[in-house]
Amino acid sequence: MDDVPSGPNAATFAVVTGGGTSGHVLPALAVAEALVAHGHDAATIRYVGCTRGIETRLLPATPFPHVFYDVVGFQRSLSRRNLAFVPKMLRATRRAISAFRADRPRVVVSVGGYASMPAVFAARRLKIPVVVVSYDRTPGRASRLAARRAAACAVAFENSPLPNAELTGAPIRRQILDVDRVGDRAAARERLGLDADRFVVAVMGGSQGSGVLNGAIGAYVAAHRDDTGLAVRHVAGERFAADVAPLDVGVSGVVHQVIGYEDDMPAVYAAVDLLIGRGGASTVHEVAVTGTPAILVPWANAAEDHQTDNVRWLAEREAAVLLPEADLDRLGDEIERLRHDDAARTALGAAAAERGEVHRSGALARLIERVAVSSVPS
Repeated sequence: MDDVPSGPNAATFAVVTGGGTSGHVLPALAVAEALVAHGHDAATIRYVGCTRGIETRLLPATPFPHVFYDVVGFQRSLSRRNLAFVPKMLRATRRAISAFRADRPRVVVSVGGYASMPAVFAARRLKIPVVVVSYDRTPGRASRLAARRAAACAVAFENSPLPNAELTGAPIRRQILDVDRVGDRAAARERLGLDADRFVVAVMGGSQGSGVLNGAIGAYVAAHRDDTGLAVRHVAGERFAADVAPLDVGVSGVVHQVIGYEDDMPAVYAAVDLLIGRGGASTVHEVAVTGTPAILVPWANAAEDHQTDNVRWLAEREAAVLLPEADLDRLGDEIERLRHDDAARTALGAAAAERGEVHRSGALARLIERVAVSSVPS
């Protein structure tokens, strides 16, 4: 791909970089939207991601100029893909250096992940300040590497181990921040094709889906096939969707919707009575900021068990139910317990919303602007 980002030709204020999965792309878009909300033209905020990520699907529909580099992550287990890691990273970094020399962004904002590394390395080479945005309670390897020489680190959790850390809250997309779970409920259910009077459960295993979560919710749905008061919106993940058949009982039982990827998360947060999800940072912070009652099942193989740390941030305040993957056989019982205890669900949602207030402060955009201004020669 040409290194001239697609989109309007305008001087660049900020490059926002990161990608691969929704867990990085959506926060990156949230950063870009926050800067627009602070008065910056979308044409001056450019996105750098990778050719293999979901950003190739999501970015074209946005107003942000963008470029994708061919890079791969370094696998923790033995993999032939690791042989390509260094040469691809070097080529992408050289391309980023060339692009940044021509376009000279004032600041580079990294949301982490291997897709962010070429832009971070290029910024270091050209002495462009870097702001690391870390929204996991345990920062990832790319964020820790970038933070070593970053101008500042914007973090979503107290007591971050990153240097120069400032608590700003997590980057959350405006459409999620604007969700009103009471006022939007009826319209959201209509948009998703869900009955107004059913108990609605949404299930999602992250952008890639989760085989074990799909199996557990499949067993729950099968056990409630004759339940006319229940609806389950099941986001199986695109790699699993063809293998997960919706339970079809017509109007005489449970409503079971199965889709590969959820394009309308604001409607989901407004429509559901209970959300079942993983422990990725985006899910945790969106549950908090929307005040959605949730059972969260951290991915057991996440690096450094960081998903469990994320969910504990809610669970330790009784703002979500933390259900270890090893205890997934209890998922159905937990759903039914909360389904029939309105007070418990209300308490979970209220506690989550209280936790989510930190994400509404606007501090993240102000920090990026401060760093960018400091980079301008006096």
